[in-house]
Amino acid sequence: MQKSIILKTLILDGQISLAVLDTTSYVNEVIRRHALSPVAAAAFGRTATACAYLCSWLKNDASLSVTVKGDGVGGKICVEGGDSLNLCGFVEDGQMNLPLRADGKLDVGGFVGRHGTLTVVRDDGEGIPIVGTSELVSGEIAEDFSAYFLTSEQRPTAIALGVQIGADGNCLGAGGVFLQPLPGAGEEAISFCEREIGRFSSVSSLIREKGAEGVLRMLAEGDYTERPISFRCRCSKERAGSAILSLGRADAEALLAEQGQIVVHCHFCNTDHIFTRAETEALFWSGS
Repeated sequence: MQKSIILKTLILDGQISLAVLDTTSYVNEVIRRHALSPVAAAAFGRTATACAYLCSWLKNDASLSVTVKGDGVGGKICVEGGDSLNLCGFVEDGQMNLPLRADGKLDVGGFVGRHGTLTVVRDDGEGIPIVGTSELVSGEIAEDFSAYFLTSEQRPTAIALGVQIGADGNCLGAGGVFLQPLPGAGEEAISFCEREIGRFSSVSSLIREKGAEGVLRMLAEGDYTERPISFRCRCSKERAGSAILSLGRADAEALLAEQGQIVVHCHFCNTDHIFTRAETEALFWSGS
């Protein structure tokens, strides 16, 4: 399967940043790791696509996290990544499902909920996280991120997001289109974005049929930059060992007595880091 990518260029005489993302393979990796239901995969895929776009603006080993916390059946959605565009994340209740909407589409708004918050936390490496929060508008994710950009970053942004899930539960097409007027752009640029984003209302189908470059060419003719998007978690057995040390020797020994081993679970990549009694004792011995 073709790798997940983000393409970027400038249009309308350099007044607008255009980004097109194909996150199909990324979404399939998350479905495989977390056994997501179709509607959970759609909600997560839209959120992760927007997170990847945000990460594409980061520099110098900066990182950020996105949390969508609504009142729907799926619970919160968390995605984190960095300037390298390595992302990971999870859905709190990712196996929950809902009936299709009356129009036959996945009920992402019902899964996420229409009341709640979207929060972005950015770490530029200076020790002071920058937090932006906005209220959910619809739970459909694209409209919610548009509201976030407008209210928290004062950057009007036209967004189309989509994830198409097949009958077998795999992702057939996923991605997004972002049209963002740059500082100093006039009202013409804003009107252009509002008008043209309607062409991408079925962006997942367009990504599946045309690929990211084909979608980009619907608005742009010149050169563009391309960067890969990958699933990669920052967890490791070493980090899991640090978590065990933070428990303290007494609590660790209590867990060993009860279970015979200690399991540190990473929600972001659904990996269990298992420590035997000997490994646990070695942790405290080396730290003493």
